[in-house]
Amino acid sequence: MKRWSIPFCLIWIGGVVTVAQGAAKEAHKRSNAMKLWYEQPARQWVEALPIGNGRLGGMVFGGVFEERVQFNEDTLWTGKPHEYHREGAVKFLPILRQLLWEGKRQEAEELAMREFMSVPLRQKAYQPFGDLRLRFVAQASSPPADGMTALQVTDYRRELDLDAAVARVRYRVGDVTYERQVFASHPNQVIVVRISADKRGRVGFTAQMDSPHPSARCRAVNGEQLALFGRVQEDGLTFEARLRVVADGGRVVVQDDKVVVENADAAMLLLAAATSFKNFRDISADPAQRCEATLQAIRGKKFDALLKAHLADHRRLFRRVSLDLGSSDAAHEPTDRRLQAVRQRDDPELVALYFQFGRYLLIASSRPGDQPANLQGIWNDQLNPPWDSKWTVNINTEMNYWLAETTNLSECHEPLFDLISEVAITGRKTAQAHYGCRGWVLHHNTDLWRGTAPINHADHGIWVTGGAWLCWHLWEHYLFTGDRKFLAQRAYPLMKEAATFFVDFLVPDPKTGWLISTPSNSPEQGGLVAGPTMDHQIIRALFASTREAANILGVDAELAAQLAELAPRIAPNQIGRYGQLQEWLEDKDDPQNTHRHVSHLWGLHPGNEITPLRTPLLAEACKVTLRHRGDGGTGWSKAWKINLWARLLDGDHAHKLLIEALADNTYPNLFDAHPPFQIDGNFGGTAGIAEMLLQSHAGEIHLLPALPKAWLNGSVKGLRARGGFEVDIVWKNGQLHAATLKSLLGNPARVRAAVPLTVTRNKKAIQTQTIEPSVIGFNTTVGGVYQLQPSAR
Repeated sequence: MKRWSIPFCLIWIGGVVTVAQGAAKEAHKRSNAMKLWYEQPARQWVEALPIGNGRLGGMVFGGVFEERVQFNEDTLWTGKPHEYHREGAVKFLPILRQLLWEGKRQEAEELAMREFMSVPLRQKAYQPFGDLRLRFVAQASSPPADGMTALQVTDYRRELDLDAAVARVRYRVGDVTYERQVFASHPNQVIVVRISADKRGRVGFTAQMDSPHPSARCRAVNGEQLALFGRVQEDGLTFEARLRVVADGGRVVVQDDKVVVENADAAMLLLAAATSFKNFRDISADPAQRCEATLQAIRGKKFDALLKAHLADHRRLFRRVSLDLGSSDAAHEPTDRRLQAVRQRDDPELVALYFQFGRYLLIASSRPGDQPANLQGIWNDQLNPPWDSKWTVNINTEMNYWLAETTNLSECHEPLFDLISEVAITGRKTAQAHYGCRGWVLHHNTDLWRGTAPINHADHGIWVTGGAWLCWHLWEHYLFTGDRKFLAQRAYPLMKEAATFFVDFLVPDPKTGWLISTPSNSPEQGGLVAGPTMDHQIIRALFASTREAANILGVDAELAAQLAELAPRIAPNQIGRYGQLQEWLEDKDDPQNTHRHVSHLWGLHPGNEITPLRTPLLAEACKVTLRHRGDGGTGWSKAWKINLWARLLDGDHAHKLLIEALADNTYPNLFDAHPPFQIDGNFGGTAGIAEMLLQSHAGEIHLLPALPKAWLNGSVKGLRARGGFEVDIVWKNGQLHAATLKSLLGNPARVRAAVPLTVTRNKKAIQTQTIEPSVIGFNTTVGGVYQLQPSAR
């Protein structure tokens, strides 16, 4: 046996020294830390790897002999500018209320279906754009059925590098190694594909584009580009994509409907795509002109320059947060195999990867100036996608943005704020036509045309607090950033109008005298009702935040006083006969009901009026409700429950749900499985992990509030807390070891921890005040960095 003269311990297995193998394995683990990777091409869409720049999205399949990049553009939808509200619907509002008070729910729903619903009854759908298809003629004249076995394909690897936002495919055919790199550039607004080989002259392929839209056609443009163009429907949106191919060496020929590359050393494909959408009232733009301008702006740029700009842009956001939950023996294995085994073995590195994948997806699907992430982010390959892949605002759209502030991606929140501004415009008309109220209202869905009226069916479509919930995001953004200009110019005007709607809309309940919301429903069960708990929690939060914003800005004192007077009169949270938090005014909850929605727990999360430390009886009632509903459900339902159990300070239960979501509600490419695919579960899962490590909704920064036993040692850097703080945390043996607070606004800090803390800045002690057991306070300055450590150390 060869002797190794190295100064560390050797590992012996069956008499064989495995130092070299162990070192190689560890290096492999490190290289895969932020990568999803696989040993075979994608066969299904939910195995393909997502790329995106906020507006353009792509799904990379990674076939050896045939590559498919299915792509989307976030403004390609069915429909056209349209008003959805029903004029004269308000005449039937008193009748609906009276029927509900008399217990005649079915009659109320039937009347609403005839006289109160949106025109038309359904909204429009997000659409696929097209497919870029590459056939590698230099590698195989007739590709095998499995895409792998012919011509001695070896060393295949397909990966998505989250840190680089680049999808890669690498493999050998015979003696040649081929590599593809694919990314969606936000700075340059194109999808970039680079194909290379380690031997000169061995890159050859044909490139074509097609689309599932019947009107789509393909043609050559100016002898150097391929254009895919069409119209979604008569009088609807037009679209066009342009493909330009630049080769190193060899020959490029643009034919009628394809580009042929022969004998090149490498080739770069640039894909631009656009629609005729200008805004929700104007679809007169020229998509061909937009594509031409995009490609002209990058003419002459080399691949390395495009990649460098892309990396700088992506990493500026992505690298703000890092998470270490401990090492995994499984980290050297492909992602799909790790996912299959996640229930049988600990794999904290997979959890950290899943956390960062959620952040990656938000960066890829929600950038300033673009549409907000919809039910599928920006990725959709179907003409009739589930639930139209629009914005469902009775949980799903909001869940998409739970991670935006906490995981340090505040800019990615901005497209949602743009949507809120636009639905307020259409929502004013709906408020008048349906309710005779001032202000604006949004029901449970909206689309590209900013529909706000109740859709689908009265038993779930008439739900009046969608806009009010979205206003919570405006307020949260202010709490995290302290951006007074944003509060004054964007948030407060929208919050004020939303609150004004409910000032007019709330009516006294004939039995209790409480102010209630009616007609409405508790999403998405129980039918049309008077006074669902969720509505009242959201309205109270809207009144409180609007009142506080008015006070901060020194405006509308009369309105602020009115909101303060009305809020206590709204029907309160109630504990029912089973000890549960009641979902409705009446104590009629069924303990056997395992419905996916837990709407009446909004006040626990994402709201803040229920906390274990401030309202322990209500928090205990939330636990009873969660036990009744069970741990099952859709992907997004489990994600919400992760956040709820974290707010209840039960990290082990939150972790149990996280592992079950990975095991049962996650596709091989880590997309959330409702099923089918919905992206909200990804975003909610990432937010839940952050919530387990840091909370700040209760007026204090709570370090490690719901740390599970499974994460014995670890660290997180770059999370954000309300009040303008950036927080790093290190823990060992399940206990806080150290924390760092960077004060971005100079606000006083109030910190809760399970152990007594000392605070220093630049190694000098900072005076603190004990506010209550486990809570200290201290003053900060803008830009100050404060070290917190357990006092016993």
